[in-house]
Amino acid sequence: MAPQTRTQRQAAAKKGAATRKRNTAGRSASRTRASARSTTRSARTTARSARSTGRAARTTARSAARTTARRASAEQTRIEGFARQAERWALIPIGAALEARDQIVDTAKTYTNRNKAQRKLNKFERRGATALRRNRRAVERQVNGFSVSPGEVADRVRSIA
Repeated sequence: MAPQTRTQRQAAAKKGAATRKRNTAGRSASRTRASARSTTRSARTTARSARSTGRAARTTARSAARTTARRASAEQTRIEGFARQAERWALIPIGAALEARDQIVDTAKTYTNRNKAQRKLNKFERRGATALRRNRRAVERQVNGFSVSPGEVADRVRSIA
């Protein structure tokens, strides 16, 4: 698998962070609801613990506020992750176009310089000769095994090389 780009890592990190935040907010919300139920029961069962119940109610309210903030933060992080993905899809074609442009510039530099062009053509010739040597026995077997026209042999040699 190819290594991830910076944008891919950031998008994955944002997505993971959003999931963790959402899970934390869910757990917190569950504890908050349980605390609220407990606080309600406590208030009904005894009047003597009014002070304690008030404290618990304030704690529950603070916890509910924190839970809401966590949920909002989780959703914001998730949206940032989507934005990173969108940015990635915008950057890919730009990078591909720049890469193609660089290849064209390199090719133009090679073939506008006589020495470089000659070296490149010699390299192509060597590569062709190597491929032909490597596959010569296969070509000879095909020629000897079948009655084929020279044009077909040339086509097969081109397809092998």
